[in-house]
Amino acid sequence: MIQYMLLFSRQGKLRLQKWYNPIAQREKRRTTRELITLILSRKPKMCSFLEYRDQKIVYKRYASLFFCVAIEPNDNELLTLEIIHRYVELLDKYFGSVCELDIIFNFEKAYFVLDELLVAGEMQETSKKSVLKAIAAQDMLQDETESKTGLDEMADKKKLGLAGGLP
Repeated sequence: MIQYMLLFSRQGKLRLQKWYNPIAQREKRRTTRELITLILSRKPKMCSFLEYRDQKIVYKRYASLFFCVAIEPNDNELLTLEIIHRYVELLDKYFGSVCELDIIFNFEKAYFVLDELLVAGEMQETSKKSVLKAIAAQDMLQDETESKTGLDEMADKKKLGLAGGLP
């Protein structure tokens, strides 16, 4: 089972974090800081698996982002690499060649994609098509809500005489 997932840049900036077990905020910050330092200090040709406390850490670098996942000691590292890769593929399909800026400015979408893929640290959906359909449905719902809210605001402004044009 996945304990947590961290996405961070080559400069050590945390871009996304998802914790599947309750951990104190102080412990989260310490763990995050230690792992980022540990992984960034490793050479590119070194193994992408390491032992950290009572967990296995599996990480993979894509462009300028590191995807880091903590799993239980008896979990399969290669399967975890596949989950990371699946997440990157989904982000890539959704954003169209995902980059660090997509994660920064659309972090809620990145979380939504992750939540569609994983639930409680376990793989929920293996089909990329199903995940992308759910995301598209969520986007349509969000667009409808935003347009309805925009129309309601326009009507309120018109009632108050704040809309452009003659009253």
